[in-house]
Amino acid sequence: MRRQSSITLRLFVVLLALISSIFGAIYWFSVPLIKDNVFKLELNANRQMLNVVYDLANRMYASTENYVDRTLQTHEQRLQSVLDLAQQYIALSLRDGRAAGLPDEQIWEKIFDDLRQFEFGNGNYIWVASYDAKLLSHPDPDLLHSDMADIRDEKGNLIIPGLLELAKRDGEGFYKYRWNRLQQQTILDKYSYVRNYPEWRFVMGAGVYLDDVEAEVAARKQQAILEINQALKDIKIARSGYLFVFDSDGNMLFHPNPNIHGINFKTQRNPVTGRPIYQDLIDVADTGAELYYKWDRPDDQGNYIYEKLSLVRHLSGFDWYISSSVYLDDLQSSSVQLSQRILAMGFFALLAAVVAAFLFAEWLTAPIKRLSLTAYKISRGDLSAKTAIQRDDELGVLAESFDFMVDRLRDNIQTLNSRVQSRTHELSESNSQLQEAVDSLQLAQDELRAVETRQRLILDALPAQVAYLDTEQRYIFANRPYREMFGQTKSGIVGKTFSAVVGEKMSADLQPYLQKAMQGESPVYEYRLNHQGEEMITRRTVLPFYNLRSEVEGMLSLSIDITHERLAEKRMAEASKMKAVGQMSGGLAHDFNNLLTIILGNLLELQQNRELGEEVQQNLVPAIRATRRGADMTKRLLAFSRRQPLQPGRVQPEQLISELVDLLAAPLPDNIRLKTEIRPNTPDLFADPAQMEDALVNLSLNAADAMPRGGELLLQVSGFDCRRAEDHSAFWGDEVKPGHYVLITMLDSGEGFSPEALEKACEPFFTTKATGAGSGLGLSMVYGFVSQSHGYLRIGNRDQLESGVQGARIDILLPAVDVTDERKPVSLPAPEQTLSKRPESALVLLVEDNEDVRKLVRRQIMAQGFAVIEAASGDEALALLTGLEQLAGVVSDVIMPGSATGHDVVGAVKLLYPDAFAIIMTGYSETPPETEFGYILLQKPFDSAALERAIASQMAAMSDEGNR
Repeated sequence: MRRQSSITLRLFVVLLALISSIFGAIYWFSVPLIKDNVFKLELNANRQMLNVVYDLANRMYASTENYVDRTLQTHEQRLQSVLDLAQQYIALSLRDGRAAGLPDEQIWEKIFDDLRQFEFGNGNYIWVASYDAKLLSHPDPDLLHSDMADIRDEKGNLIIPGLLELAKRDGEGFYKYRWNRLQQQTILDKYSYVRNYPEWRFVMGAGVYLDDVEAEVAARKQQAILEINQALKDIKIARSGYLFVFDSDGNMLFHPNPNIHGINFKTQRNPVTGRPIYQDLIDVADTGAELYYKWDRPDDQGNYIYEKLSLVRHLSGFDWYISSSVYLDDLQSSSVQLSQRILAMGFFALLAAVVAAFLFAEWLTAPIKRLSLTAYKISRGDLSAKTAIQRDDELGVLAESFDFMVDRLRDNIQTLNSRVQSRTHELSESNSQLQEAVDSLQLAQDELRAVETRQRLILDALPAQVAYLDTEQRYIFANRPYREMFGQTKSGIVGKTFSAVVGEKMSADLQPYLQKAMQGESPVYEYRLNHQGEEMITRRTVLPFYNLRSEVEGMLSLSIDITHERLAEKRMAEASKMKAVGQMSGGLAHDFNNLLTIILGNLLELQQNRELGEEVQQNLVPAIRATRRGADMTKRLLAFSRRQPLQPGRVQPEQLISELVDLLAAPLPDNIRLKTEIRPNTPDLFADPAQMEDALVNLSLNAADAMPRGGELLLQVSGFDCRRAEDHSAFWGDEVKPGHYVLITMLDSGEGFSPEALEKACEPFFTTKATGAGSGLGLSMVYGFVSQSHGYLRIGNRDQLESGVQGARIDILLPAVDVTDERKPVSLPAPEQTLSKRPESALVLLVEDNEDVRKLVRRQIMAQGFAVIEAASGDEALALLTGLEQLAGVVSDVIMPGSATGHDVVGAVKLLYPDAFAIIMTGYSETPPETEFGYILLQKPFDSAALERAIASQMAAMSDEGNR
């Protein structure tokens, strides 16, 4: 058994020696190799990190260099867009202005004034110059309309004429010249886009100052430096390594140590070579070799004994030297740690192998013990004993198994190293590609954001709705007026379809125009839509947008609100119609008054003839009444045509309302309640009191007719101040001139006006009453009187302003009394006296072009005891005056054939015969002109009593003047 134990021990010792030899060989052949590979990996990581930073800085430099061209191209596109919008605006303004009948001078004046107010970018503007170098539009008032033909730059070159010649030669283009900013004297380089418009015979341009472009580029370069510094600040190499940047003058541009960052380190030397450290770093730049030197540590400053390695790359564009710096012991620390860990693992593995070897020896020597026992038995003469052990085969299998295990271990280590290196390389490439993609994406986003911001500011400032749609009619962009029109937000409208924003109906209506734009056309059309409960009229233009292959890839929709323009055209047309009707009505009233004068005068003479029978007298009464009613109708026509003679004066609201209530007490039905309200501090109004009272009575009776079952009639009077015309023009429908007014409002509780009645209410002979119940001249008379009195009339229904209230509402706006105006109203005296004594055979000059009227008036004058001399025209009357020695008076019409009017005849009579009376007859007349002589205006038709009272009043006035 001792032998057996000895064999087991020897086998165990052999196995132990064998295992120890194997582990020793593995350690001595693998650990130094691993140390060397780890060191190289760390050094290679340092090199790759430096290359990544160098590539990043190089791309930033290239991006900065290209930024100038991109910035200039962006400004060129923006300048072209500005002139395109200005050209579109000029064309639309010319068309709209000419359609509205405005003269070209007024249209161009407004266009140039609007262009002067347009501003974009950093104080940039649009200018327009004629072919003779005169500035038609410029925001500088000192240069506006100035002749720039002789303005030169510092080198003596003509500026504006030179640009005009280039634009006329090339049609359009980008040019550089020297010019100063607005309100500044410094001359700067300017880059302008100039375009020739031969159809308008001027050149228009817009530009940017190059110092603005240079400022953008400088800001971009500064941003690049900040980005590099930010990137380097967080980079670590190995355990305590870092990156730093300096220039060729030894200025430390970046260093993680704040004590070194920003200083000049020319004086610091390399302890190894004795030369300036920055010079050694420059010498190894881009050589691929590391600089070996000694330096201090942050925890041991001033002690320059620690070994370091640095790699240097030179970026010539920025003149930067980008250097990595790492301590040698930091690079070796990883391999030392790895070696220590491998040694520890080997020790524990060896311990485990010893135990396994002991067990294996025990397991392996068991057959040997059996063989020894068998041999012992044979030596004792037992020849039949056999071992049945094939030692050679088993030991060979054992050796082969062991060799296979060792081979597998070596193969596994080599495979592991290969995989680690491959994975490290892949990760490095992925990191570099990812960094490049992030940098490119960030740069593109910044540039796109800047361009979008500038375009959005320009488009939001335009007085138009602008939207851009792609070929699938989805919104890419919409400016603020467009979004507000359809209640959308800036982020919410992007990506939506056209029909989802404007609605199915509007989308279906506009599809033909959008399809035309997709086919390359530029349709211009008008469209009506409902916006916030009101109809809006828009003029729309759809412009196709082409890509570089001249394919339509989207469309630009421009929309301008022309509702106010259309309303102005409608009001102008209505005013022209009313003016034409008024002129016709005035002419008819003049001729009709002559006829009524003849008819009324002859009927009254027949009525005074007592020899006529009673039956004839009874027939004369309705005829005379009808004639007087016709005279009232002509008076209303004259009021509508604004040709009735007015005698305006101060009218107190309290007195006017009080007298109106007395007048309406009888004609108003008992089932109608009349209420009046005079607001405090209501000023006096300036109008003809008689016509004012007549107009209010007419409106009150019309309101009573609209309330057959009774109701309430409310009359309100208040003051009204208009400071700006645009504040109240929409309410009144006309441009209310600024000033002080008195507002008279009449409200009833009837059925109100129908749409047709609201449209034709003021037209003469239009009535909603039954046939024969009205002449249709009531509201026409009120409209004419208010307009002639420089006031405004508004007719409507109460439910338009008061929700749930029924009835009509009529507002009259008349001028308030000017406290500085001391004029007294002209009144027509109507004395009841007649002359008890007049000179015998007194001669009166009668001037009338209508023969029948002249005969009637001659009989009326002769009935008063005067002799009459006649003339058929003013020229004939002036000729007769030269042969008359005495003349008691003159009775003359106003408008007659020839050059002389009735006022000319009366003036000549008063000059020759100061004591003669003067009577002027008229079928219609404007406000009588101011004269140095007195006369009485006698309105046709009139009777003999009215003529007698007028003559008596004039002669009494002349007598009183002579007595004084």
